Amino acid sequence: MKVTVIYHDNSLVINNADASANDLWITPEDLEKLSGWTLKPEGVCKGSTCVPIPPGRESEFVRDSGGFNLAALAQLLGETAVHSDDLSAWVFLEPLSSLRRIQSLEAPDFALPDLDGRLHRLSDYRGNKLFLVAWASW
Repeated sequence: MKVTVIYHDNSLVINNADASANDLWITPEDLEKLSGWTLKPEGVCKGSTCVPIPPGRESEFVRDSGGFNLAALAQLLGETAVHSDDLSAWVFLEPLSSLRRIQSLEAPDFALPDLDGRLHRLSDYRGNKLFLVAWASW
């Protein structure tokens, strides 16, 4: 089946994937192309980092025919995996623990015009309480 996969910041259309509600089987070549992970005898490796496949669970990750279950790897790594109802699109997100932390609770400065065209900067109101309303039509 044809599946579009977004893995972190990379995307790839895979023509011969095998997808179910909990599994996304792809070729080791597509795994490396999409994610940078390479299937090796010691496990799944990216650069000098290797993640061993848990003993006794090899069939959850690797098929005899050579397929690799990207969804199982994502679960093992604590990543979030979501897919469309028809399984034709998958997104894998980094674990929340690895995402950048908010460095400050101070909003970055920006400027917007009012209805009369006068420009207002957020920094003009620092130290005061401010209520912002945002709206979008999409």
